[in-house]
Amino acid sequence: MLASILDSPRKRVIAVVAAIALVAAVTVAVAVLAGDEEEAAPTTTTTTTTTTSSSTTTTEPPAVAPLTGLPDPGTGQTARPALVVKIDNVEPKARPQAGINQADVVYEERVEGSVTRLLAIFHSTDAAPVGPVRSARSSDIAVLTPLNRPYFAWSGANATFAGLIRAAALVDVGYDAQPGHYYRERSRSAPSNLMLRSTADLLAIPAEGSSPPPPLFTYRAEGEETPHLEPVTAVRVVYGTSAGSAPVEYRWNGEGWARTQAGTPHVDADGVQVAPANVIIQFTPYHGSGVADQFGNDIPEAALVGEGDAWILTNGGLVAARWSKPSLEAVTTYTDVDGNPVRLTPGRTWVALPPPGGATKL
Repeated sequence: MLASILDSPRKRVIAVVAAIALVAAVTVAVAVLAGDEEEAAPTTTTTTTTTTSSSTTTTEPPAVAPLTGLPDPGTGQTARPALVVKIDNVEPKARPQAGINQADVVYEERVEGSVTRLLAIFHSTDAAPVGPVRSARSSDIAVLTPLNRPYFAWSGANATFAGLIRAAALVDVGYDAQPGHYYRERSRSAPSNLMLRSTADLLAIPAEGSSPPPPLFTYRAEGEETPHLEPVTAVRVVYGTSAGSAPVEYRWNGEGWARTQAGTPHVDADGVQVAPANVIIQFTPYHGSGVADQFGNDIPEAALVGEGDAWILTNGGLVAARWSKPSLEAVTTYTDVDGNPVRLTPGRTWVALPPPGGATKL
């Protein structure tokens, strides 16, 4: 019967169309089923994130002692306040002094006529003993005040100067305040025989409001040149018209400025000659303090607030400079002819305070 149906042309066309429709329906059904299968089992994509960490290393400059520019010894001394000791320098009784070569910085000031005394600042190193310790002067205050309330070892003063010292920004650890830290050296004659037992013991006394001193000078890096350096081998310093504690000479020995005083090498109690890496000759006017000495003469006071000329001995030569200290609390600055800070050799420094005209090149 099927054969007879298909024998009809019309019926054959209808059959072909039906077959095509059936194939199309089956194809759509398969596609739908495949789509359902993909939707039921979605493809999972795994993303791997790689994080690259970059680290920056910052190299901090090595710590240095603020008053010498030398590497910090790492013993804790530079975290403490400074100690300033007033030291006798009268000829010949005061010599040899003890501890002066251990001080970071030493100031030399005129006190009577042409006689000088020393202000030795201890911070990065200690000394035992130190002295002979002598009395304070009003000039001391301008040196002490910028040091962030330092300890001050002294042996008294007249009533006027003593009142000024006790009212200043410092910690009084002088003989009257701490007598147990001092002794009289029997081999010396009074008054040049009072000795401080130990800088470390004195600085161990607790005090509020004190902190390490600021840098007083600017230092050169290794290999750095010194602008405007004049080749000078020696300088002579005087503090007045009489002999007193002078003349003082500083002569370059290849490593430091070897000091002589009153014609002889200035050695300490251990026999070591004073020869700091730097010497600053700060020409300083003096005026009357209004207080008379035992002979009725007006005791001089250094005019350390202001400005003036300076000779800076460093790196084996001399730099002509200007010094400036605008206030009692300010740190004195030293600049060359270009207005730039004069950079010192890292090491110990002595600061001479003669009157204007009180030094000559040799």
